[in-house]
Amino acid sequence: MHEMGVVIHLAKTLDKLAEEQHITRIGSVTLSVGEVSGIVNDLFVDAWNYFRKKHPVLNDAELKMETIPAYTHCDGCGSKYETVKHGKICPNCGSKETWLIQGNECIIKEIEAETADEELINQEDKGEENAGDL
Repeated sequence: MHEMGVVIHLAKTLDKLAEEQHITRIGSVTLSVGEVSGIVNDLFVDAWNYFRKKHPVLNDAELKMETIPAYTHCDGCGSKYETVKHGKICPNCGSKETWLIQGNECIIKEIEAETADEELINQEDKGEENAGDL
């Protein structure tokens, strides 16, 4: 199950980003995952739910996954076709001289997060409101 290894790498990457950007909490992470990446979404989510609890900044983080469709290019006729539907052999000319254009990626697309600076601003705003109420 390589999903666990990918989740561990993702968690370490997010921990490092959190430290560099002074992020105190990550609310959600959106991943774009290739259709032929080999990642099984259900297993990935299970691994995510386990490992996020071991990383304080990720403890409440929701995982959102989007699929990147897989496309293959044929050198024989120059066409582009759906990889999952047709496989390695070009459906237009029958050539085996093909290569994957996209669909095996795993990309962090978006992170929703709070920084230490935002918390400070929120605390200051609350302090000003409370002082004004006196």
